[in-house]
Amino acid sequence: MTFSEELRASTARVWDAAVGHRFVDELWRGTLPRDVLTRYLVQDNQFLDSFVALLGAAVAGSRRGEPRLRLARQLGLVAGPENDFFARAFDALDVPAADRTRPELLPPTAGFIAHMDDIRENGSYPDQLAVLLVAEWLYLDWATHPGAELPADAIAREWIELHRGPAFEEWVGFLRTEFDTATADLDTRHRQAVTSRFTRTVDLEWEFFEAACTG
Repeated sequence: MTFSEELRASTARVWDAAVGHRFVDELWRGTLPRDVLTRYLVQDNQFLDSFVALLGAAVAGSRRGEPRLRLARQLGLVAGPENDFFARAFDALDVPAADRTRPELLPPTAGFIAHMDDIRENGSYPDQLAVLLVAEWLYLDWATHPGAELPADAIAREWIELHRGPAFEEWVGFLRTEFDTATADLDTRHRQAVTSRFTRTVDLEWEFFEAACTG
């Protein structure tokens, strides 16, 4: 079992609770209340700057040219189509200007931003990969329902489509391989630190879905 598989298994209870959260279920069924979808997207948009910065730190932190280029290509994608999605979704949902730029942050949102910023500034390359891996792999899990019909709602459908499919699967596969490579020779103390980063990120993912539904 690879290190990424070990960590996925060790966090299975919370991971599966996030992937199977009622937010995800209602998003897929097309029954998610509009106010919940709006709150979720407004809060999720606040991650973008810290996520881009963390991904940039990983680009700089890679010691090998090929992974650095792959990370850089993904950085360009995140700064492009996904960022454009938020602008279009907010227009469709009539989100006020203040909520697009300076909303009141829910506790898990503030916690996730602080977590990413801390790891960008103080974490190692394996630490950075741990957070990126959870953020992308867990989303691929909830967005992949083989044979399921996509919701009719255009915003929900596009959000799901952004986090699945061959290109996104390749990206997550790359992150898993790169994470396992980067952590292969870690000593016990550093391995435990990476485990803690990974676990905390999984917890924050569940907390974020829960806060989106409850406010």
